[in-house]
Parts: sequence; structure tokens; C-alpha cells
Amino acid sequence: MKLHTLKPAEGSVKTNKRLGRGQGSGGSTAGRGHKGAQSRSGNHKKFGFEGGQMPLQRRVPKFGFKNNDKVYFKAINLDALQELAQKTNASALNIQLMVDNGIVGKNDKVKILGRGELKAKVNVEAHAFSTTATKAIETVGGTATTVR
Repeated sequence: MKLHTLKPAEGSVKTNKRLGRGQGSGGSTAGRGHKGAQSRSGNHKKFGFEGGQMPLQRRVPKFGFKNNDKVYFKAINLDALQELAQKTNASALNIQLMVDNGIVGKNDKVKILGRGELKAKVNVEAHAFSTTATKAIETVGGTATTVR
């Protein structure tokens, strides 16, 4: 297959009417009807215009608020860390290891939460820790390191 040999399927492409090029091409109005804004060049309807009916963006109420300063964390519990430690036999659980195992995305900020039980002695790196998670990790003998 070569680019210069590509053609559309037979009968799939119609030639466009060349409007406004004499009597044979749609008459004097070129398919635009008589007079009015739509017959003139430069005419366009307002975005969202629905023919005078109240437009959707005005019918539906406004609600909600998006705080651009809030930091959203991906929550990982201790039971998930325990499974990861058993699966990988790693002594250090850093963010890259979590990304490689599909627990978090590469752009996620990670917060470790205290649900579940951690039995393995591991050094955990994350962006944030809850106090219960920090206590649980340190009770087993590991360390909880906060990363930027």
C-alpha cells in the first residue's frame, strides 16, 4: 500500500455542488432562500442557540465548586501494602514500586491510611501518612518517610 494510491471506496464520495456560480448551480439565491440574515455572508448563530427556546446552559442550574488549591491524594491502606510486600518481597515500598504494580498512577499523590494490618517490616515512602498508619508501620519496625 502506498499513500499516492489511496482512494475512497467506489460511490462513497459525491462531488459538492458549486453554489453561486451562475444559473445552473442553484439559481440566483444559491440555495439560501430569499432575504434574511441566513442568506447573507458572515451570518452565524450564537453558540448554544436553540431557535429562541431557552438554551440548555441556561435551563440547567449552576452548582458545585472546584478548588484549584486542593491537593487530591490517592488513598492506599495498610492491607494493600501488606499484599504488595508479600508479592514483591521488597523491604522498601516506594512510589515507583506502587506505580509498577498498578496500585497508583504515575502522577498520583499517595497517602497511606490505617485500615487493615501490616505484618511485614517495610520502609514506606509516600506523600502523606495518617497518624494511625504511621503508628502501625513503626510498631512493626518499619519507617514512614514523607516524599515531596
